[in-house]
Amino acid sequence: MLYDLRRAALPIKWLVTCLLATLGLSYLFGALMVSLYAGFTPQRVAATYAGPEMSMRMPPETTMVVEHPITRADFAQPEVHAVDTSLLIQDTHVHVPMYGIIAAALSVVVVGLPLRRGWALGLITLLFAAPWLDFAGMWLTKFASARFAILTLIGGWAMAAGYVVVAVLAVRHMWLSPERN
Repeated sequence: MLYDLRRAALPIKWLVTCLLATLGLSYLFGALMVSLYAGFTPQRVAATYAGPEMSMRMPPETTMVVEHPITRADFAQPEVHAVDTSLLIQDTHVHVPMYGIIAAALSVVVVGLPLRRGWALGLITLLFAAPWLDFAGMWLTKFASARFAILTLIGGWAMAAGYVVVAVLAVRHMWLSPERN
């Protein structure tokens, strides 16, 4: 084993614990954001990415008031957040490199765990493949078929599962297992 987190110096264990806590908090807020804007069903994800392009018009030179009747049923309808091609490009540009850095950081933690080679390689592959599935699903939903929305959901849940597995194993290994010499 290249290094063992169980026998690592206290500052290294604390660093890994703080990293995992920070990533966990960001994943919780990420899930909250997804629930607000895209939802957790293939239908809502498809409506977000396969829907019409957004129209971001500039405000008029003067104030204009438009009135139209609204019923109570209109308030019960979920608001659809449409992601156009420009926003998808921007999100991909920002998120994919960050997901790669997160996957690399979590993979370094995996390397410090006493896992069989196959399990370690599988977990590292999951950490990198999950965001690829997430974004592939978004792009394919936008340009191929709304049926690909399921890939986005699978990728998102796989990212969460990969994080939870690494976090649980690392905390257990670093803090709850007896140190070996």
